[in-house]
Amino acid sequence: MIFSTHRVGAAALLFGLALIVPPNAIAQVHVRARAKPTLAVDRLLFKDLNANGRLDPYEDWRLPVAARVRDLTGRMTLDEKAGMLLINTLNAEAGGRISDRGVRLINDEKMTRFVFRNTVTPNPQPPVAGRGGGFGGTEVSAYEAAQFTNLVQELAEGTRLGIPVLFKSNARNHFERDARAGINVGSGAFSEWPKEPGLAAMRDTALLAEFGRIMRQEWSAIGLRGMYGYMADLATEPRWFRIHETFSEDADLTSSIITTLVKNIQGERLGPGSVALTMKHFPGGGPQADGADSHYAFGKNQSHPSGDLAYQLKPFRAAIAAGVSSIMPAYGIPVGTKYAPNDVGMAFSRGLLTALLRDTLKFDGNLNSDTGIIGTRAWGLETKSVDDQIAIAVNAGVDVLSGFESNKQIVGLVTSGKISASRLDESVRRLLAEQFRLGLFEDPYVDADRAAYLVGNRAFQLRAEEAQRKSIVLLQNQGALLPFRAPASNAPVRIYTMGMRTDIVGDARWGSYTVVSGDYDAAKGEHRATVPSGTDYAVLRVEVSNQGANRDLTFGGANPDELNLLAFSDMAKAKSWKVSPSVEDIQATMREIGPGKTVLAIYFRQPYVLDEASGFRSAGALLATFGVRDAAIMDVLTGRFKPSGKLPFALASNAQAVVRQASDAPGYDRADTLFPFGFGISF
Repeated sequence: MIFSTHRVGAAALLFGLALIVPPNAIAQVHVRARAKPTLAVDRLLFKDLNANGRLDPYEDWRLPVAARVRDLTGRMTLDEKAGMLLINTLNAEAGGRISDRGVRLINDEKMTRFVFRNTVTPNPQPPVAGRGGGFGGTEVSAYEAAQFTNLVQELAEGTRLGIPVLFKSNARNHFERDARAGINVGSGAFSEWPKEPGLAAMRDTALLAEFGRIMRQEWSAIGLRGMYGYMADLATEPRWFRIHETFSEDADLTSSIITTLVKNIQGERLGPGSVALTMKHFPGGGPQADGADSHYAFGKNQSHPSGDLAYQLKPFRAAIAAGVSSIMPAYGIPVGTKYAPNDVGMAFSRGLLTALLRDTLKFDGNLNSDTGIIGTRAWGLETKSVDDQIAIAVNAGVDVLSGFESNKQIVGLVTSGKISASRLDESVRRLLAEQFRLGLFEDPYVDADRAAYLVGNRAFQLRAEEAQRKSIVLLQNQGALLPFRAPASNAPVRIYTMGMRTDIVGDARWGSYTVVSGDYDAAKGEHRATVPSGTDYAVLRVEVSNQGANRDLTFGGANPDELNLLAFSDMAKAKSWKVSPSVEDIQATMREIGPGKTVLAIYFRQPYVLDEASGFRSAGALLATFGVRDAAIMDVLTGRFKPSGKLPFALASNAQAVVRQASDAPGYDRADTLFPFGFGISF
């Protein structure tokens, strides 16, 4: 029996049906419709996504996914199939509104996948008049983000076949000073955990699993059901500026982390509660030649001096075994590898994507290209036409083209025979299967009110702060400088700081402290205050950025002629590196108070070199941090938390070591190693 109902009565009908379904009957799944009617069949509720008044196989959630995919693929026009191969940025406008472009991408380009890049924050700032929010979008609240994804889903549901949208995002749950659209997103309202190397440094599988579950809840709350991540790339090339997005140089540790994240972000099986992961960058983006990044033409080549990909492939094997939904090929050209062609970017290599990934590693999910491989970063195929680039990528094995939104061009390639209809259908089936498994066909909508209080709530943030503390690695503690001790006279502990908030350092939770800051604004003609006589400790929080880099290095990193400069004394003299506080100020502070009373808390965004010339090694205490708040550092310095972190990658003893090391192998020769992988002491 089939009964048709309108969407306004769907909830009431579902409730009524639940009361009369016999105990042994099929359990009703959650169904919610806004733009199409619903159907009652055998006392169960379904969405009539094509509004034809009858239950078709693709609308029947009781059927196996393969049967639903087969039915829907047979109903789709060429235009609709072509739209499945497209994914591009679609940000919310101010207040969570949708742009005219967004409406066009859904209705005209037939797109069902988008990358959401807006920063979600409790107090969104309005965009600058006339400029919008740019590539990264304007700021929105969690409530506005949820309203936006709901609106997009409602528009998609109203299309001919009602195919829902899958929203993806780059990582956004981490401490980040310099978020770059296309790389990552500031944590904003989301719980703020250490960066990926920090998650590895804490060596706590249970807390890592909890991170995955919390992240899944926060993302799902605003309608994010897919991620461009995590990076299974290894930190084997210290000069590569994206080390801060990798977990470790160690393939076994990274494989364990990847397995835990897949099992807790996606779940044991991809389903309605999952966030689908797109693991990147196959077959490993770490071994970049000379450490140059493949976003840029000067970094398009990879280097594999060890001769094979086995070590780099380990985390991807783990991801596949765990059931990862999607994989993203790297931009770089795998120079010298045995998989042909090896003179084009990974996304264009049939040997890598089909022979290796599909046939050998048995990956059966979908392949999502990195953004901009068509036109902008078609390494090795720069002289080819856009049509040729698309055809080569799809025929190599790519299923969806990131950063591309021209439906007509895909249609033209199929009608001309450059992409076969069967190859197009193969991609469509893989992509639809992911959307079916996620439960989006039954209910793609979220509760905006719930999102407003769930995202970044205090319970989640407390666990994130625990992870921050556990991620801190104590490298050196000469003379048992730490934890801080109060003077025998019980007078307040006197601390001199740079790079830290004085209100945090001086907070009463640590005890009785008086704080003097040496921070200053040179642009205003200010100078560093000298360390007052009688100061007990100097705490200098050291961070490195590329503020002086060429403006066209949009995605970050040093100028190509300064990639080798990872030693602090070299970075101090470079144009594209900025050490804060300056190396000169750090050295002056250490002279004034004495090295033995100095604590250096260094954010190792990359494996920087503590060279002898910098004098940093003489500090009484050295902390390695990987994205933490000041409070986490103070918890360790004052003994409220006993340091337990272990290095996720080795630190070299000299500047030449980072040039000599093999880009695709972990660590350094023993003579070149200052602190090995896994090092970390405690009180």
